[in-house]
Amino acid sequence: RGTIFVLVVVLLVGCQFSTCEGEGGCMATTETDKLKVGDTVPEHTFLILKDDNVGPLTTAEVFSGKRVALFGLPGAFTPTCSAHHLPGFVEDYDKLKAMNVDTIACLSVNDPFVMAAWSKDQNADGKVQMLPDGDASFSAKLGLDFSTANFGGVRCKRFLALVFDGVVKHLAIDEDKKFEVSSSEAALTFLAD
Repeated sequence: RGTIFVLVVVLLVGCQFSTCEGEGGCMATTETDKLKVGDTVPEHTFLILKDDNVGPLTTAEVFSGKRVALFGLPGAFTPTCSAHHLPGFVEDYDKLKAMNVDTIACLSVNDPFVMAAWSKDQNADGKVQMLPDGDASFSAKLGLDFSTANFGGVRCKRFLALVFDGVVKHLAIDEDKKFEVSSSEAALTFLAD
């Protein structure tokens, strides 16, 4: 009831882990040249693996009329992403559901097969909807793409956003190689306010 929101979290390549302790606390960017609070999530069609077949899933199907916790990352099976970021959302699944989140989804610059394997490896099946962004085109639409050159090509920055029925209400983007404002804990803190 009421306003619908989507929680968007996208991870940054390098996947180094840090906290918000020390001088200045956490630092976050709150907009890109293509996405800010008040904007509508751009249209896109993901290719997902379902029942051993690759098929389409649109942003309308993901965001419209739903409360969605979406987090993403530059690539599956990377250290912080596998040890902290995805596991945090899997562990906090019940807490997010209790805060009326309908769906938790993970955006990553990987193909559908890698995302399905990573979901299984991380015990995320049935809890997190994987959204493969194989060519980083959705990340680019959000203004969250960046190049890692020969390390891994174009990837997506780590971020957290709440989107109410397709409209961004909160956006926090971690600094390069940081994991401070895009965790499941940060999502729960924002949702509690």
